[in-house]
Amino acid sequence: MKIGLSFDLKSEYLDQGYSSEQIAELDIEETIEAIENALQEAGHQVERIGGLENLMRALLQGKRWELVFNIAEGMHGMAREAQIPCLLDAYRIPYVFSDSAVLALTMNKAMTNAVLRCHDVRVSDFQVLRQENDLSKVAMPYPLFVKPLAEGSSKGISENSLVRNAAQLAQSCRELWRQSRQPLMLERYLCGREFTVGLLGSAEQTELLAVMEVTLNHKADSSAYTYANKQQYEERVKYQTVEQPEVAKLAMQAWRILNCRDAGRVDLRMDQEGRPHFLEVNPLAGLNPKYSDLCIMCRQIGVPYNCLIQKILASAMKRL
Repeated sequence: MKIGLSFDLKSEYLDQGYSSEQIAELDIEETIEAIENALQEAGHQVERIGGLENLMRALLQGKRWELVFNIAEGMHGMAREAQIPCLLDAYRIPYVFSDSAVLALTMNKAMTNAVLRCHDVRVSDFQVLRQENDLSKVAMPYPLFVKPLAEGSSKGISENSLVRNAAQLAQSCRELWRQSRQPLMLERYLCGREFTVGLLGSAEQTELLAVMEVTLNHKADSSAYTYANKQQYEERVKYQTVEQPEVAKLAMQAWRILNCRDAGRVDLRMDQEGRPHFLEVNPLAGLNPKYSDLCIMCRQIGVPYNCLIQKILASAMKRL
């Protein structure tokens, strides 16, 4: 097939003056090369598209592809991950991974939680904070956990995200509002073990790749899988695939309810009683062969990188 490859490069935005944390979700050249090589190994012709502006120019020039392998995260707006899929939908060009409606929904952590709670998926109690006045309306017992409403790659999550009283909450919220310029998600803090679950496929065809436990060592921020922990994972984090049927079942349930497609991850955390709760879903998971969580778990279970990419493509072709 003639496959287009859409992506957003960190280097391009760094050159425009963005900070390393602002572009944390974006990709590096190594990732693009790895996906391109995997697709070419399977016999496909690959054309690099790049980001949204490049795609718009290409479409207006009459370029078309049989399929687009889309890993573009977008840069601006609450539904930024959905922008390229929306454009491809308009031109009736099929693409890999979840559709625009799913990507728009899942960027909003509170709306995702609300949908899953309606389907009896266990989520932590939560509240959205949009402005200073909302701080006086917090009724949940401490400790609580606060983070930006629509970010990935642990952006905006730090040791200050865990708050134990109203004063700490106000201080953390003011700093996050200043940094992220978006509403915040406040949750009851889950103090137990943390997991990320890799899934492959769509709807009833979805299969479990692995359940991977994320364990923080003595060098790490102890409260959560923070941005700093994620960036310095080799020194701070231990990843280990484990057998956790209840965790896997909850992740699969959330994936299917949200109608996610082809491949991705669901993050979960246990409460003090050892009951897993849904944290968030990543339907556009990172695919760097070295440091992305999905690729780390595939290495641990013996799935080569090129095989993973080809399985993702096979999933898209099957549903198409």
